[in-house]
Amino acid sequence: MRMQGRTHVDLHDLLAMRHDLQQIELFNAPLQRSPLLGLQRSRLRGRGMDFDQVRAYQSGDDARSIDWRVTARTGEVHTKVLHEERERPTCIAVEQSLHLFFASTGCFKSVLAAQVASLFAWASLKHNDRLSGLVFDHQHVRYIPARSNQHSVLQLLQTIADANQRLQHPMRDSLDNPLIEVLTQALRLSRSGSLLILICNERHLNEQSSTLLRRLAKHTELILLPLSDPLEHELPNLGQAHFVLGDNHLSINTDTQTRQAWRSLGQSYQTAWQTLAQQLGAALIPFSTARPALEQLQALSAQHASATGSAR
Repeated sequence: MRMQGRTHVDLHDLLAMRHDLQQIELFNAPLQRSPLLGLQRSRLRGRGMDFDQVRAYQSGDDARSIDWRVTARTGEVHTKVLHEERERPTCIAVEQSLHLFFASTGCFKSVLAAQVASLFAWASLKHNDRLSGLVFDHQHVRYIPARSNQHSVLQLLQTIADANQRLQHPMRDSLDNPLIEVLTQALRLSRSGSLLILICNERHLNEQSSTLLRRLAKHTELILLPLSDPLEHELPNLGQAHFVLGDNHLSINTDTQTRQAWRSLGQSYQTAWQTLAQQLGAALIPFSTARPALEQLQALSAQHASATGSAR
């Protein structure tokens, strides 16, 4: 079996991840619940229902579905009959910026983002959704138009792989937060009842990006997938640590006070994502470079299944 790279990923790797869906169910099938907490997707929201026909009102029908125009014209109460959409617009927004070109363990965050996007792209195709994509870095946002066939998945994965291969040098200078631009575009492109799957750096969440996510949540369902590395949450006790990047040098005393401040900063981002997800009613699945993407999803599924069994 071909091993996936630690620093980069290619199209072959992302295509192969389609077979991993045999080990995990990301989205619920009709009349079933997804084994992943928070992914019980309502298909009755917004434009999730299409008009089918009008018929005479029957006892037990929802009064809110009464067609008053037909009722007035015929003199007999009629109601609208709706059916579920076969397809739902789903957009995967995935980051491939230099902010993610890093890891202290496992694969780079940029590789992890690509793998997670691939899993959700194949799951969306399996679920018969109309898939579009936004692949973004600190300079560009590349849009893949929505389609409900395999070509949209292939185009999205090719765009992700190309963006990933362009990541060649560590971040030397402070870069703008790329989340602002992609969320602004998502607001312009998304329509009521659609689903946005956001895969991005954990530390991009700030007041401005939170505001944009709140606006999106008013008409769009959200799945939030922030990425982090263990080093961003726990600084090891290295004594006086020296870091070099090009011509830049940095020295840090990793004493108890510094490590506690570092840990508190990491926890503040985790708490911010949790609070925002709860307020928006959004699914939140944090990912870490510490373990493979599929393994983390399987662990979450097992944890949810155990909690559900205990509650019965």
